[in-house]
Amino acid sequence: MNTMKALALTLLITLMHSPLFLSVTVSSSKPKVEVHEHTDAVLACEFRTEKDQNPRIEWKKKGMGVTFVYFNHKFTGQYASRAKMEGATLTFHSVSQKDSGEYRCEVTASEDHVSLGEATVTLNVLVPPHVPSCEVPSSVFVGSGLELQCKDKLSVPPATYRWYKDNKALTPSAETQYSADTSKGTLEFRSVTKIDGGMYRCESSNSVGAPKSCVAQQLKVIDYPLNTTVLIAGAAAFLALVLFCCICVCVCRRRGCCKKEKKMKSNTSYNPPPPPPIRNIKHYKQAHSFMI
Repeated sequence: MNTMKALALTLLITLMHSPLFLSVTVSSSKPKVEVHEHTDAVLACEFRTEKDQNPRIEWKKKGMGVTFVYFNHKFTGQYASRAKMEGATLTFHSVSQKDSGEYRCEVTASEDHVSLGEATVTLNVLVPPHVPSCEVPSSVFVGSGLELQCKDKLSVPPATYRWYKDNKALTPSAETQYSADTSKGTLEFRSVTKIDGGMYRCESSNSVGAPKSCVAQQLKVIDYPLNTTVLIAGAAAFLALVLFCCICVCVCRRRGCCKKEKKMKSNTSYNPPPPPPIRNIKHYKQAHSFMI
């Protein structure tokens, strides 16, 4: 029994002095952080060392490269005026969308057997809808195709869109002459009619804040001018005539009409008229005599 206790005590002492207990450990109680724009963001980082009581703490932001946020016991650049450190936990004040990204907390304890430990925290800054940009032409001809566009590039998560005509929401269906894409913000007409004229506006929305709408814009649907209509009709008729003539020539050549006519003309030769008849002198009888 005493032998078992001695072995257990020896094993415990060995484990306590093993490298497992001589390494720095770093972790985060909240590895994913989501906050609204213009609020504070807390990036938690906890660490434990065995020997080193004054470890070096650094915060870095990953992106196209690596940017130092906290280095050599102080904040760098833009973070100096709007961040604070408590232990290894980092707090940003009044965050914006630019602060979104992946951050790394690094703790270096040179006296521990494993001297470096790190933890990663992802920050996502949520942005409510902004007033979208709307593209609505002032006028369009009857029968033309048309696409209205609406875009809010700043919303996080991305906004969804809805179009209104004369303050009434447009709901596409199989019977309507238009279609809408709620994710892209487009409203498309296959063929515009007179009843499609009116005041159009677009509304963007997401789960973060209240919807925002652009200013309503007037769309006029007008008929083609008479001179333009006549010009188009005349041009179409001329093209049709030219096409018809080309087709006739091609058909004629394929059937050989043109070649036959040329051959008949080439075979025709000139025949001169016959000479006048010659009278026979022997059969001529003198009916009268002449005196000199």
